[in-house]
Amino acid sequence: MRPGRKVTAREPAPPRTLAALEKRIVACTLCPRLREHCAQVAVEKRRAYRDETYWGKPVPGFGDPAARLLLVGLAPGAHGANRTGRMFTGDSSGDWLFAALHASGFANQPTSTARGDGLQLQGAWIGAAGRCAPPGNRPEPAELVACRVHLQSELVLLPNVRIVLALGRIGHEAYLRASGWWDLLPPRERPLFGHGAEATLPDGTLLASTFHPSRQNTQTGRLTRAMWQAVFDRMRAHVDKLPRASHDR
Repeated sequence: MRPGRKVTAREPAPPRTLAALEKRIVACTLCPRLREHCAQVAVEKRRAYRDETYWGKPVPGFGDPAARLLLVGLAPGAHGANRTGRMFTGDSSGDWLFAALHASGFANQPTSTARGDGLQLQGAWIGAAGRCAPPGNRPEPAELVACRVHLQSELVLLPNVRIVLALGRIGHEAYLRASGWWDLLPPRERPLFGHGAEATLPDGTLLASTFHPSRQNTQTGRLTRAMWQAVFDRMRAHVDKLPRASHDR
């Protein structure tokens, strides 16, 4: 999943387990601007959540460690994952995502409101290009570069992933860069982002993409429920066609 990446002597040893990666992400301080913003949001809060204790830290990925499907989003929402501590949990984008995951058999329930709400993913894992909520939902390029190491680690620690669904253009590019294909493929051969686009990479991984379920897309009709669910139904069909993993035989 990650061809061609070089590790320098200055980098810390990569985490060997998903639990170790989670601890590293939560403790990450690579981007001071983002850490300051997340902490400030956690203090100021939104009026609707003024009685809640915000997470206010980098948000790790979550899901099924045996996942065949990896979803790559943009970054935590300021009053969603930055509040709840779980990707896509507690905001409108998450409402769209988990309803579709449940309808296509990747989640045991259609809603995600808080850690500990009983949600479990089945055959899927959710990661992101960035792990801290950025001001204006716009991480700076240098921040995405700094955060890439976490997605790279996920790719190593999720060996069964064969299908990647990028939720938005930034997630699409983040996966190509973290996996190494951005550098290995000539620009004209890199898979293009587009809603419903699919491309098979040289290692056999299927990279698909969709518009992000942001309010900007869903409230303007650029992304409809039917368009959104169709993508996840295709992911279900692709996963069901995969040969069983060796540990399932």
